[in-house]
Order: sequence, then structure tokens, then C-alpha cells
Amino acid sequence: MSAKITLRQVGDVTVLDVAGRITLGEGSSHLRESIRELLGNGKKKILLNLSEVSYIDSSGIGELVSGFTSVTNQGGQLKLLNLTKRVRDLLQITKLYTVFEVFDDEAAAVRSFS
Repeated sequence: MSAKITLRQVGDVTVLDVAGRITLGEGSSHLRESIRELLGNGKKKILLNLSEVSYIDSSGIGELVSGFTSVTNQGGQLKLLNLTKRVRDLLQITKLYTVFEVFDDEAAAVRSFS
């Protein structure tokens, strides 16, 4: 099963609740399209809630980085919320943990955008 993404607004921050697998193919392209669509609609404060992500592969990590770059290049911010142990470990191994702002508390994450 590929990633399932649900959008919701918390103030001026768009939260993407991602569930399932972010892997080569459908999962990562679905994430890419969602971020591209948000940017196209002028939404530049994006919080990725990864609490329900069961698995992420290198292409999924690549999508996170690519999404982060796209958002940053357009003057926005992309931050991560509720990483599972697997995702957190993977980001630490790839030294990307320091690239992203990572939160365990949604309210604090949303406040950090202002």
C-alpha cells in the first residue's frame, strides 16, 4: 500500500498527515504532487506529520529533501512532525536530521512557523 495523505489547516499552516509507505513509485510521487499543489496554491507553511508512516525507503527520503528544497526555494518552510523510530533513525544515518526542523508536539510545531 502506498502513502495516504490527508490535508488539514491549522491556522495558516497546512498539515499533511501521511500514512503508509513512502517508497519508490506511487508513495513518493503522491507526496511530491501534494507538496507541489500546495505551493501552487500559495501555501508555504507545510508540516509533514509522519506518525503513521510504516516504512520509508531512500527514494522517500529523497522526496522529503526535494520537497524541503522546493518549499525553501519559494520562501516557505517545511517541517517534520512525529517521526517514527524508523524514520528518525534513517534521517540520523543519512545526516539529514539536522536539515529538517523536527517536532514531537503539533502545537509547538505550528507555533514555530510564526
